[in-house]
Amino acid sequence: MKTSIAYLPQDKQDQLAQVVQGIVDMIQPEKVILYGSYARNKWVEDTHLEGHILHEYLSDYDLLIITQRGESREESDIEEMVENRFDFNTPVSPIAHTIDFVNTRLREGHYFFSDIKEEGILLYDAGNIPLAKPSVLTPAERKQIATDDFEHWYGDAEEFLVTAQFQANRKLNIAAFLLHQATERAYAAVLLVFTGYKPRTHNLGKLLHKCKEFAPELADVFPRKPTNEKYLFELLKKAYIDARYKKNYKIIEEQLNVLIDRIKQTHAIVERVCREQIAAIGFGD
Repeated sequence: MKTSIAYLPQDKQDQLAQVVQGIVDMIQPEKVILYGSYARNKWVEDTHLEGHILHEYLSDYDLLIITQRGESREESDIEEMVENRFDFNTPVSPIAHTIDFVNTRLREGHYFFSDIKEEGILLYDAGNIPLAKPSVLTPAERKQIATDDFEHWYGDAEEFLVTAQFQANRKLNIAAFLLHQATERAYAAVLLVFTGYKPRTHNLGKLLHKCKEFAPELADVFPRKPTNEKYLFELLKKAYIDARYKKNYKIIEEQLNVLIDRIKQTHAIVERVCREQIAAIGFGD
C-alpha cells in the first residue's frame, strides 16, 4: 500500500498530519488510511455563484480508521469524535471499523475495502496486524452486486416517493418523513453502485456530500444559498426524527410540493448515473 502524500499541496499535507495525530491521540487506532478523491489526486475545490445560487463542489478527506481488536467504543461515536475535532475548510469524513471487520470484508472480496487497499494511502500503522489479502471479484460479479443494490435501494426510493405523494393530501408530516426516506435511499443507491458501501447514517447532508463525488449535479438540486433553499433541505433532513416524534415540526403544503419536485429531480439524476455506472463496470478491466 502507498504511504506518501507528497503529491498534495503542502497545506493539505499539513492538515492531514494534524488529523492523523489527533486520531492517534484520541483513538489509538490500528491503521488510518486516506481513500477517495484525495488518495487518487482527483480532489476538487470549486465554489461559484450563478445568479443568487451558490454552487459548491468540495472534496472530503475520506479516512478509514481501523480500530484495534477489543475496541469497546461504538464506531459511530469514534466517527463523531473525529468529525467534531477538526474545523478545516476541507471536511474530514471518517468511517471506523475494527481490524477484524475489515480483514473479513477483504477476504470476502468486498470491493469497497479491496479498492481502499489498492488505491488508498496508509497514513498511520500501529504495526500489530496486517491487512488481509483481498479476494478479487470478477467484473460480472461486481456488476451483479451493483445491479442488485440499485434495484433494491432505488426501487424502495421510488416506492417511498409514490407513497409520500399520496400522503401529501392527508398528513403533511408523514409525507415529509416519507420524502426523507425517498431521498436517503436514492443517495444510498448511488454510494452502493459506485463504491459498494453505505455509511451508517440517516443524515442527508452527509450522504449528499459523499454522493457529489459521483454525481455533482445532485448538489444543484438543493443549493446552499439563498436561505430559503437551505431551509428546504433542513426541513427534509429533520423529517427523519422530527416529523414523526416532535409536535413542533411544521411543514406547509407549498414547501412539501416543492420538495416533491426536487426529489423527483434527485431520482432522475440517480437513475441516470447509476445505470451508466453499472453499464460501464467491466470495461477497461
